Amino acid sequence: MKALLQPLRAALMAVLVFAIILCGFYPLAVWALGQGFFRDKANGSLITDAQGRLRGSTMLGQNFTSPGYFHSRPSAAGADGYDAVASGGSNLGPTSQKLADQIRERIAAYRKENNLNENIEIPADAVTASASGLDPHISPKNAELQAPRVAAARNISVDQVKALIASNTEMPTFGLLGEKRVPVVKLNLALDAIR
Repeated sequence: MKALLQPLRAALMAVLVFAIILCGFYPLAVWALGQGFFRDKANGSLITDAQGRLRGSTMLGQNFTSPGYFHSRPSAAGADGYDAVASGGSNLGPTSQKLADQIRERIAAYRKENNLNENIEIPADAVTASASGLDPHISPKNAELQAPRVAAARNISVDQVKALIASNTEMPTFGLLGEKRVPVVKLNLALDAIR
């Protein structure tokens, strides 16, 4: 019996020690490092307006429908899109007729909404959902095509809107990873700040 209890006791002690380390000390250390060195990111990269009200996150796209705001790229996350709990793409492949029909409909709606003629090329991010369905950025070209609509709805000049786009455009990470991108929530908050 003693020969059986000794390895059992050692196994239970190992489980207890690892439970304390991995369920106690490790999460506490990760939390402390996050709060100490990456506080903004660890707390959700939240965005507040001039009055201190929570307006969103730099990491999550939102659905803007008013003509006076820049619109995010389409979302397939959840039944109505932009559902952070149901983050994910549509999983429709490049040969999917449903995807082709969606893109055709989105191109027509984008052209109509932004008063664009048929010969203007529409950026892919304006008519396709991201893999997460929650991409917070649009391309500078997408923002530029929306600028006249936003300017007209806010009764400001297109040059003012384009200046805001330029000042809010983020460069590729480390100068080489990714492409230039425009954070929609920040850009819309900048619009609210001027009018």
